[in-house]
Amino acid sequence: MQDDAATQEMLSMVLEEPDRWAMFLDIDGTLLNLAPTPDAIEVPEALPGQLHRLSNKLGGALALVTGRSLAYADALFKPFAFPTAGLHGAEIRSAAGMHTLEATPEFQALKHALTTEAEHYPGVLIEDKGAAVAAHYRLAPEYEKVLEERMRHYAELAGPNWALQLGKMVFELRPARSSKGDALERFFQSDPFKNRCPITIGDDLTDESMFAIANARGGVSVRVGAIGAPSCATSRLSSAALVRNVIAALAA
Repeated sequence: MQDDAATQEMLSMVLEEPDRWAMFLDIDGTLLNLAPTPDAIEVPEALPGQLHRLSNKLGGALALVTGRSLAYADALFKPFAFPTAGLHGAEIRSAAGMHTLEATPEFQALKHALTTEAEHYPGVLIEDKGAAVAAHYRLAPEYEKVLEERMRHYAELAGPNWALQLGKMVFELRPARSSKGDALERFFQSDPFKNRCPITIGDDLTDESMFAIANARGGVSVRVGAIGAPSCATSRLSSAALVRNVIAALAA
């Protein structure tokens, strides 16, 4: 896996052939530093404009691919509304239109039950994402084992249309038929992404499916963060700050 310097040098060459590449960016832990709670995420003032300028240089072939909802991503980077895959691909806005998945009444009831139960685990935060729900334990790591057991229980109750996703200090129930890799394939069905090579940048297990797509299509896959769990990404950047440095340089 390439180190910081090699990865930054490789990415600096993107604008030599801007019509060749499409860029797909995770948000939390990739574009933005992780925070103790989901609502404590901070967006550097210059970042939305830098993303907008880079998107223009790539002919609009820049998309956000996130576990957050599409509406939440829009709020982070307003006034700009980039092509976005939210909820790990359950929500997609592209040039081809909108694709969204609604929570069923049964899933709404399950989320309510989970939120009520979580009151017994101080520090565990439940994030209602609409068609998905996440249980964050960054502030209460002592509950990891019991929370995983309970989330597996809720996954069984939710049925085959939802799957349990493990992430950094979070367990999430998300639509089973959606993944970030599937989201990339949807983007590639229409312009401006069609027939381009993907550059995928992410930091978590949920990003592995889009790394795999990038590798299969002859593109670039970049894992952000310290070397830890095995990854199919071929390159590395050690921090979200370095990702932002690359974005700023490309957007200049």
